[in-house]
Amino acid sequence: QLPEQQKVSESPLSWFRGVYLPPALHPLNKTFVKGGEWQDIDSTQEKRRAFLQDFCRKYNSRKKLQTHLVHLVSRIYVEDRHKVLYCEVPKAGCSNWKRVLMVLSGLAASANNISHDDVHYGKHLRKLDSYDLKGIYTRLNMYTKFIFVRDPMERLVSAFRDKFEHPNSYYHPVFGKAIIKKYRHNADEEALKTGSGVKFKEFVQYLLDSHRPVGMDIHWEQVSKLCYPCLINYDFIGKFETLEEDANYFLQLVGAPASLKFPKFKDRHSSDERTSTEVVRQYLKELSKEERQLTYDFYYLDYLMFNYTSP
Repeated sequence: QLPEQQKVSESPLSWFRGVYLPPALHPLNKTFVKGGEWQDIDSTQEKRRAFLQDFCRKYNSRKKLQTHLVHLVSRIYVEDRHKVLYCEVPKAGCSNWKRVLMVLSGLAASANNISHDDVHYGKHLRKLDSYDLKGIYTRLNMYTKFIFVRDPMERLVSAFRDKFEHPNSYYHPVFGKAIIKKYRHNADEEALKTGSGVKFKEFVQYLLDSHRPVGMDIHWEQVSKLCYPCLINYDFIGKFETLEEDANYFLQLVGAPASLKFPKFKDRHSSDERTSTEVVRQYLKELSKEERQLTYDFYYLDYLMFNYTSP
């Protein structure tokens, strides 16, 4: 029995109404780019930016901005030395991007020696919402803004595997216990006590429930609500599927040291198979046809904005 699904009375695009369009695309500063091997990546980049701009133009209207600016920029990290702003999308290379930002800002000599806990809990990097309004506006207008995204289903499955298939002192007791209690019939005492062993189907039932027992989480929140790509004019759109080449091209664009390359290592659970298209297919088999469609609908905007093919 599915939980009552969220009733969508309006178009899923309706929440974009009532906002200003971002200014016209600015050309990327390619002063630092050396060598001709980046030509294909640059061409792809321009197409991605134009595609997103066209999408936003099509679905926006010129009315008063209704979302508070500080909320819009709450996921954006600042690196002042190279004048870059990075909107964090979890499960799309964000841990290694934060390592790179620490190196760029002079907080670390190498990205390879920074621990996971230092990256996420060290409070070394400053977020854009920590500045006053003038500081926010100045950086939004002057700095190079970038985002890295990922196929929505891959990102969802990756988040589930990371948070629920490994021991976790936060996600099991906070999310796991609530999910098992609401969506597992005849759950045993151990599962209710620990919150461990959440099944993917139960996780999806929670995701789609308009009366979730616990709130949303950045690891599976839509990119459209994390980074507001139609309100903030991102200069560079990288994809997890082409992470290494996109990242290293971006580092050239912003004049990073030649020795700094984007890290190749997997941040955690390095022995696990990476979440690939085939891995995702296996997880989706656990869902009914209706659940698969509703999950796609949940990430509808992310599919549209970043030109991903529907599963």
